[in-house]
Amino acid sequence: MTSVFEPSLSSSLSGRQAMSATAPSMADSLPSINFGFDELRDRMAKFSARFDAFIEQGRKRVLEERNQFRMNVAELQEDQRMKKRDMEILQQKTNTHQQMISKEAAETREMQASIASLSAQRDKNKAARDALQQQIAETQKEIEGRLAAQRAHAQYVESQSRFNVPELDFWMQNLCLKIEGAGQTDRLKFVYTHVDEKSWEREAWFELSTSSKDYDVRHCRPKLEREKVDRVLDRVNETRDLAVLLKGMRELFVEAMKS
Repeated sequence: MTSVFEPSLSSSLSGRQAMSATAPSMADSLPSINFGFDELRDRMAKFSARFDAFIEQGRKRVLEERNQFRMNVAELQEDQRMKKRDMEILQQKTNTHQQMISKEAAETREMQASIASLSAQRDKNKAARDALQQQIAETQKEIEGRLAAQRAHAQYVESQSRFNVPELDFWMQNLCLKIEGAGQTDRLKFVYTHVDEKSWEREAWFELSTSSKDYDVRHCRPKLEREKVDRVLDRVNETRDLAVLLKGMRELFVEAMKS
């Protein structure tokens, strides 16, 4: 679009500007008003300063609180780590204590078993000791009884010996008999000769035991039948006559030599 310069319009505008320059302004006719922009700027500046100080103070407080929080968290973490370590140590001590208790319980059971075994062995030994003491007492009593019987028999034999010496000499001469010791205090050995027609020097003997009230023949050579010897002993123990024994045993030896 092409603008067309119009000389008449331009002249009128110039005339108006010249008139306005010489005429008074409407703004000058208005009353002057003070809006207080300087005070507002000052207040705004003070507000900005207080606001910046508040922000700075808040930021410092936030930083301090954050640092304090971090320190508190670090302390809590350290406390947690120490407590965890303490718990581990306590658990280890607890396990060790439990092991010690288990070991002591096992040792206690073993000791109780040993005590029970020793107590049973002690009771057994005590019972065996009592039985042995009773047996010893019974044996001692029996020995004392036998010793008393031997002493009584020895006294009897001694009292009868002075009466038997002449008779014994008679039988020793007539029966070709001699008396010897048998190696024990309660035994006598009677030795015969002239019992074998083929050899008058051949000997026959028997051992007489006087350990009890009744006589007993323990050994003899040559060997005789026990029943025949017992019959002779029965007659001797009944009559208490030694001549019966000497004659009866000689007869048995002569019979044995013949057979």
